[in-house]
Amino acid sequence: MLDGTRKFTIADEADQEMKRILTTVYDALREKGYNPINQIVGYILSEDPTYITNHLNARSLIRKIDRDELLQELVRQYLAD
Repeated sequence: MLDGTRKFTIADEADQEMKRILTTVYDALREKGYNPINQIVGYILSEDPTYITNHLNARSLIRKIDRDELLQELVRQYLAD
């Protein structure tokens, strides 16, 4: 039994979903022989979905992520380390 109250926020859930999607996209790109970092950066900068493979439904998945939110989270994580 837990003595404390667990805090749940929608932001935490959204961050986990973003991470799950980005990981799937990364894995799909790597499996197809692409450099995942270069391809994801190309997509973020251009918003051109052709940077992302259709393998594992990656192209559809990455379009579910708001690019501004993704950039904010990437900068936040980079500076936190």
